[in-house]
Amino acid sequence: MKIILLGPPGSGKGTQANFIKNLFKIPIISASKLLKKKSKNESILEKKIQTYIKSGKLVPDEIITKMILKKIKNNVTNGFILDGFPRTIKQADSIESANIEINYILEFVISEENILKRITGRRIHLASGRIYHKTFSPPIQYGKDDITQELLSKREDDNEIVTKKRIKEYEKYKLSILNFFKKNKKIKLVKINANNKINKISNFIKKVFIK
Repeated sequence: MKIILLGPPGSGKGTQANFIKNLFKIPIISASKLLKKKSKNESILEKKIQTYIKSGKLVPDEIITKMILKKIKNNVTNGFILDGFPRTIKQADSIESANIEINYILEFVISEENILKRITGRRIHLASGRIYHKTFSPPIQYGKDDITQELLSKREDDNEIVTKKRIKEYEKYKLSILNFFKKNKKIKLVKINANNKINKISNFIKKVFIK
């Protein structure tokens, strides 16, 4: 099963990616996690990546595409979940050019108001990628991961200004990416109402795959 999750920041892609991962036992290939892992080093390239992330701008196609395709080549056996890739037509074309067959594209649709509520209250366990929210999905113990009890973090770019920039970047390319993949009739495109609660979204997704 090869799945693309398409949606703006804060739409719940990361949470549902983990749900699908457990459902099918396939890896998540997250563009943002790969970039953040890369940006922890001190080379000129890593510093450039860090600058793009903090400003809310898209990382250049050639950088992220190379990282994603390498990850797919080295980690895929039964399938994968692509979270945050592709974000441009060039990135979408790179998937097709590499002869990677996509089975599903799940498009997460959500209001900007709800995105901002989610982003500003989001907390993350950096080591695992587990996501919490102060209001909607709080940890059992305040400020700590449920499993390891390690402290949760707030991403530096999880603020209103950067988030609005990221939403605009996403909207700029969304329709062209969807139209690109619509040409392939083998791919099933599914809209997800991401304004709903987590469990309701998960149940809907499960019904999409398991009929």
